[in-house]
Amino acid sequence: MSYRDKLQKLGPRKLLACDGGGIRGIISIEVLAKIENELRASSKRSNLVLSEYFDYVAGTSTGAIIATLIALGCSVDEIREFYIKSGAEMFHKARLWERFRAKFSDDRLSNMLQEIIGKNTTFGSDKLNTLLMMVLRNATTDSPWPLSNNPAAKYNDGKLSDCNLDLSLWKLVRASTAAPTYFPPEVIHVGEREFIFVDGGVTMYNNPAFQLFLMATAEPYNLCWPTGEKDMLLVSIGTGTSVGANANLSPEEMNLLYNAASIPAALMGAALAEQDFLCRTFGKCLAGGPIDSEIGDMIGKGIPTANKLFTFVRYNSELSREGLNALGLPQIDPVHVQQMDSIAFVDEMQQVGRAEAERKVRSEHFNDFPV
Repeated sequence: MSYRDKLQKLGPRKLLACDGGGIRGIISIEVLAKIENELRASSKRSNLVLSEYFDYVAGTSTGAIIATLIALGCSVDEIREFYIKSGAEMFHKARLWERFRAKFSDDRLSNMLQEIIGKNTTFGSDKLNTLLMMVLRNATTDSPWPLSNNPAAKYNDGKLSDCNLDLSLWKLVRASTAAPTYFPPEVIHVGEREFIFVDGGVTMYNNPAFQLFLMATAEPYNLCWPTGEKDMLLVSIGTGTSVGANANLSPEEMNLLYNAASIPAALMGAALAEQDFLCRTFGKCLAGGPIDSEIGDMIGKGIPTANKLFTFVRYNSELSREGLNALGLPQIDPVHVQQMDSIAFVDEMQQVGRAEAERKVRSEHFNDFPV
């Protein structure tokens, strides 16, 4: 099935959004494995893959890799294998004289993406089994670029000389993962113009869930899928958060270097929480940990005078000491699983993802949206 066939499909729509977070994407993968297993059991199809269930998948940064592989029809086992085998290669340190530009080299990551996605696969390729959205940041125009392969989208018209569907898929994924200071930017030619792209995580959409909902329903995107808690399911997968990570911070530590390193992460964290809050406000939330101590988890809550526009579930791990203890993982050091490039502790991240999945993913979350 091509993603174009999804446009003709009848019945409720199912959307999947994957957060950014570097190698912590392995946490998301273990949650997705549980979802895939639940769907296989309910459908009695032992070889079902997520692209057969979801109509539209989205991702930012590492989430863009995961979403793209799902859209290409990969099983979660295949995606996990890619991360386990390639994790160290993804974060291959740049040569000493190159580290003033970026901590890691992009050569090996680019080669791996070309190998698994296909060097000549375009964003509009029929190899994609679902609609796909990913978020990049265009540094040249200083603006977020949430791109979709929706054929009806304004800049996906095949008559255009700069049609987005003609862009190289692996390059778009590589651009979405180009976290500043971690990886060099990606230069992409769009028609006759040249743009410099960096990680979509440094936009409002490191969690792309609500933007995915808008791109599936809002008029400017020309898809306009029906809304309603029985008509649309939105599943959002995080890579872990670290509330209270600076609990012992003193004012004297907040120098120029500290602020330069911490402010981008603070803004990304706030944007991630806001996207989550929007989803829980406008969607009927079935699952998700507390957003903060005031808002809570929003289950059974929203705007009293407004109908819910979709059903929503959020799976995300709390990577603080308290959060790991609650998952039954007191042996794991929070520092090991909080960093985006902790490739030495992938096995511990897998334990976090599996514990999160076992405690949070329930078959009843999908009952109203069968395969």
